[in-house]
Amino acid sequence: MKKLILLSCALLISSDLVAQKKPKIGKNKQAVISNLDNRYSELTELSDKIWSFEETAFQETKSAKALADYAESQGFKVTRGVAEIPTAFVAEYGSGAPIIGIMGEFDALPGLSQKSKPIKDPVNEGGAGHGCGHNLFGTASIGAAVAIKDLIADGKLEGTIRFYGTPAEERFFGKLWMIRAGLFDDVDVMMDWHPSDETKASVQSSLALVDFMVEFSGQAAHASGDPWNGRSASDALELYTTGINYYREHIKPTVRIHYHIQDAGKVVNVVPDYSRIWTRVRDTRRAGMETVWKQVERIAEGAAIMANVDYKINLISGVHEILVNRTGGAKMQKNLEYLGDIEYTAEEQEFARGIQKATGKPEIGIESKITPLEETLEHPGGGSTDVGDVSFVVPTIRLGVTTAPKDTPWHSWTVVACSGMSIGHKGMHYASKALAMTMVDLFEDDKLRDEVKAEFKERKGDYIYKGIVPDGPPPINGLNK
Repeated sequence: MKKLILLSCALLISSDLVAQKKPKIGKNKQAVISNLDNRYSELTELSDKIWSFEETAFQETKSAKALADYAESQGFKVTRGVAEIPTAFVAEYGSGAPIIGIMGEFDALPGLSQKSKPIKDPVNEGGAGHGCGHNLFGTASIGAAVAIKDLIADGKLEGTIRFYGTPAEERFFGKLWMIRAGLFDDVDVMMDWHPSDETKASVQSSLALVDFMVEFSGQAAHASGDPWNGRSASDALELYTTGINYYREHIKPTVRIHYHIQDAGKVVNVVPDYSRIWTRVRDTRRAGMETVWKQVERIAEGAAIMANVDYKINLISGVHEILVNRTGGAKMQKNLEYLGDIEYTAEEQEFARGIQKATGKPEIGIESKITPLEETLEHPGGGSTDVGDVSFVVPTIRLGVTTAPKDTPWHSWTVVACSGMSIGHKGMHYASKALAMTMVDLFEDDKLRDEVKAEFKERKGDYIYKGIVPDGPPPINGLNK
């Protein structure tokens, strides 16, 4: 009997410890978790549809329609073709304040077509693929929005939930034109997430960026018969890239400069009279990026002078760095800790190790461990996103969730493979829950919203936002020369 009593006490203590590790959550958070568990199959099907469409920037006709149609079927009022972009849309439910927004992307990357296999094997050779997991991104966000909409419809929450279908993040930065159209002006707080190789509240910034096209125009001539009559646009292009590469020695370590030569002549026996190069400059702060940007434009002028040709520079677009919100990140962190790690099957671990083997990485499998909230670095590495511009217009809470194995090369076939199978699906489902739970916090807690807004105001200071976007409509049919 004594042993039985001791065993009962031990079990009670053990149960208490488990309860301490897993704090109770409110009914609305329980409701969104249950809601999204019930929607797992339909959201997975939606994500896989978008994965199969493989549509690139501003061409995401079927992907945008699939997401907008789903939102409409769930009772949202959908406005399509906003900001002069056929594939951009806004889906809204509810009325009045607060207005909580959530963003979803859905564009693929050129040349990354891939089957859901751990070895490189394209579906369509040379075709596009979701090498950044945007099929998961848009779907998880609309799933979270629907879970919140159901609570508003049941009278459990008050206010407005708004989903933004934002195209062309990978190339032209569609959110810039949506901001210019004033679509974010009345939002209280915005939610954002992105597929990743780790799961954590995102409290790091990104890199500011500018894209511009440089064109050189000269005089064609026979490359052997009378080259003295030619003025080579290709010479100017080579001088331009040489100037950029000499300049690299004299820029700060935070700066990145890329270029893509798009036209350097057609045949070897003609002095080319036209050349074109897409140039991109980045830095951890817009101010630093602008300094380098202007110098790189001067290099183009110098190259044109040396080659005795004309030149023209056309702005494509540019983005700000992320304006971090740690207050929102801390609330997101608590919800991640409640949800805990994503669990993977033996088959999924084998798939992950296959990806790592194929890319020469340590074959350690996949994990989704929730780590403590990070310190925000002054100069982070990484990429760029037009979410940065949104974060300068409205306070933005961000999240990264594991959808591919650790150290997986991003913007590659490996991410496409994972985004079309259960590893990606699990990350998408997890992201939906974390986003919806944090939105419940925002709807329920006036003080939290005020604190998020106060941090936004403090970090932004007296800076006046101005988007790096050219006049006129967005380049929905590609760039015009």
